[in-house]
Amino acid sequence: MSTSSAATRLDVKQQPGGPPVLIAETNGDVATWVTVNRDSLRAAATEHGAVLVRGLGLNDRAYVAALFQYLATDLMADREAFASREIHPEGVYASTTWPSHQQMCMHHELSYTLEFPGLMMFACLTAPASGGATAVADARAVLRALPTELVERFAREGWILTRTYNGEIGASVAEVFGTDNREAVEAYCRANYIEFEWQPDGGLRTRQRRHAVLRHPKTGELCWFNQIAFLSEWTMEPEVHEFLVDLYGADGLPFNTRFGNGDPIGQDVVELLNKVYDANTVREPWQAGDLMLVDNIRTAHSREAYDGPRDVLVAMADTVKLADCSPTTEA
Repeated sequence: MSTSSAATRLDVKQQPGGPPVLIAETNGDVATWVTVNRDSLRAAATEHGAVLVRGLGLNDRAYVAALFQYLATDLMADREAFASREIHPEGVYASTTWPSHQQMCMHHELSYTLEFPGLMMFACLTAPASGGATAVADARAVLRALPTELVERFAREGWILTRTYNGEIGASVAEVFGTDNREAVEAYCRANYIEFEWQPDGGLRTRQRRHAVLRHPKTGELCWFNQIAFLSEWTMEPEVHEFLVDLYGADGLPFNTRFGNGDPIGQDVVELLNKVYDANTVREPWQAGDLMLVDNIRTAHSREAYDGPRDVLVAMADTVKLADCSPTTEA
């Protein structure tokens, strides 16, 4: 594939209740169609926040990996992960390991890191029998729909992510930091403004304060950009939450979120955030061969519960630095 210098306007169709859809008329030559339309596909993702491309017939992992590399300006490695992923060719991953009967709530990928993907790419090789959509929500609309006082507080204070690595639940220290060497882990934490504390049993607890509202580096629009609800104790299933609190204590949960000043975030706040997400969510069931591009700052995404095998490849692309997004949180 070679890069096309001239972008053409693509016929992206808006649909009620679903993301914008583009039917790729490839005439049997997918490589040429992608080559000609690369820049237009990327522009459509920026313009619409997300675009589902149907008709490419993607069914080969190696080809999908090459496609992702071609469409991206760069591919990012997963970092500070919450669950393990199966790694395919460099920069390409299987979807996060997450129980199929549980919904993965709306979030912006790696919103708790100092560098995060500007573009998410998904390719469906096998569609589930039912459910399993990668749903999306407009982060601008979510920001507008939230109570002004709550937005102003998060914009001013940011949010805090706490994590406890106990070696039993969630990703391990080695999976998250790429090493279990204490000095290397501590160096990463210091470089990324993460407070850390080693526990007597050898476990690790971390705390990092991050921004909740960012300005899109391309469009200048303010976006609700965080994982406050997704990583909250109140988004866990009640029986799971009760079990983990009994086992590890309220301060030892694998992950949790707080207001930027350290105050607990109440269940009512998390339920409100998820309710606003739900009101602004659109979805389209996967079909085998589909491609989806998602602007990770403009648009949150989720994974819905499903039945049957589901094989969706993922790539994180177009690295964005937090400092380029005019974060609103006070120092």
